[in-house]
Amino acid sequence: MNRNQVLPQVQLSAEPAALKKVDFCAPQPYKGAGFLSISDLPRVLEEASSVNPGDGFDWQIETHFEDSPGSEPRQILQLGLHGRLHVICQRCLQDCAINLDDQRRFVLVQTEAAADDYPIEDEDQEPLVISQHFNLLETMEDEVLLSLPLIPKHPEGFCEPHATIFGIEDEEEGSEERENPFNVLKNMKKNS
Repeated sequence: MNRNQVLPQVQLSAEPAALKKVDFCAPQPYKGAGFLSISDLPRVLEEASSVNPGDGFDWQIETHFEDSPGSEPRQILQLGLHGRLHVICQRCLQDCAINLDDQRRFVLVQTEAAADDYPIEDEDQEPLVISQHFNLLETMEDEVLLSLPLIPKHPEGFCEPHATIFGIEDEEEGSEERENPFNVLKNMKKNS
């Protein structure tokens, strides 16, 4: 079959198990949407502090072919993820909802070598090596994990730092003025 000939669009199943084996090697466009609960994503579940009703991610996938000068058309995958996950706020050590709204664009390539040769200057899309049994669910989970903040915390004003963790004393206990530990060094320099 000529690679330039595109077959009719395939509708992806919304079932998480069906997303584990998608044949992106066939020259056809794909489209799909669904919802992934936190329990469908084991590595994301490890990051969650709690799982509340409504936590999870709506996803949308669409692929299409773009003409590429001097070569066969390139298959482009557009992935949208929207949802919520609860993690521990690093400021107050309480539950904190992280809302995710991520749009990603990938160019689908056949080999690792093609991915390595892809220009890194292209910040709009990155290469994704495909196969006949491509695990799309794992790619979605990777994108959720990459979108999480390194230091999750509530927005300013929604929480107070946890006193025992950060060494902050209560005002009643901290009424005595503490001696600066560097005063000793200051006095040593004066005496030299």
